Amino acid sequence: MKSPRAKTTDHDHGYKRLFSHPEMIRDLLVGFVREPWIAELDFATLEKYPTEFIDDRLQQRRNDVIWRLRWGADWLYVYVLLEFQSGVHRFMAARLSTYLDLLYQDLIRSRQLTRPHRRLPPVLPVVLYNGRRRWTAPTELAELIEPGPSGLDAYRPRLRYLLIDESAYADADLATMRNLAAALFRLENSPGPDTVQQVLTALIEWLTEPEQAELRRSLLLWLREGFLQSRLPQVSFPQLNDLDEVRIMLAERVRDWTQQWKEQGWQEGRQEGWQEGRQEGLQKGRQEGLHSEQRALLRLIRRRFGESAAVQSTPVLERIDQPPILEELFEQLLDCPDEHVWLARLNAASREGEKG
Repeated sequence: MKSPRAKTTDHDHGYKRLFSHPEMIRDLLVGFVREPWIAELDFATLEKYPTEFIDDRLQQRRNDVIWRLRWGADWLYVYVLLEFQSGVHRFMAARLSTYLDLLYQDLIRSRQLTRPHRRLPPVLPVVLYNGRRRWTAPTELAELIEPGPSGLDAYRPRLRYLLIDESAYADADLATMRNLAAALFRLENSPGPDTVQQVLTALIEWLTEPEQAELRRSLLLWLREGFLQSRLPQVSFPQLNDLDEVRIMLAERVRDWTQQWKEQGWQEGRQEGWQEGRQEGLQKGRQEGLHSEQRALLRLIRRRFGESAAVQSTPVLERIDQPPILEELFEQLLDCPDEHVWLARLNAASREGEKG
């Protein structure tokens, strides 16, 4: 059996491989960059740009992909930083500033400038984040720099990146999109094997063309070597050779594995809650631990049903301080079909807790 670290590495490498396909980048931009100029891009011209210049300077960077595509007569570059770590990097804007500077230096050396003005091409910096905690770091470099004397602000460096936080999207919204990136986000946030089956059925229907064979294989490798291993670490999976085999396997074992999936998610949620409590200096006894577990539940509510459901759930959860009720709520949340059923169950649990 692979170590947890090896499984994480397989997941990360598989994720980068997915975004090495033009179809994934196209759907990421079309589905999650809500800007009118996206319609002006020629996605038929998408091509990868080498990242060796970054690896030569910053050996630790292995999760960056750079694409370019035509915007009129010129190239527009898309720098996607895949952020897998659970921690939020406060100075991400400063890090991206360094990476973009290296990219621009490489473009200057190779004389890849716009015509006829010989300027540097535009770059869209994207941070694609799939950690459990919500991203709270500033997306603007200027926000990380202390304001100086009056008049100095005009010289303060500015750079803004686009944050795509996978946990910020409700499953109900993602399910309405015929979009490969949205399908990937649903898989990452799936509460159980039944959701994975739904997404796999859609992917099998979408990816039928011969030229999509490599993308199907990349999805299979990510599912087999990384995703399923992380969700069901105690399960030994058979050799799976295509997406339909994964779907059939889940259908056959869904009842057996759903409980394991829930238990794994609950353990991760509790562990994350306690870890966050320690990081924020909340280790003052049992009460603080419960507070962290409540916040872990809120994050899962936000993932499943969106911000509105999380806001409505917050005051009710604050009144519940019994661990058994919190654990039962976690399992109920994974089974709830929509936010209305969830809120009804949450209020019922709160009333039951007040009686006890």
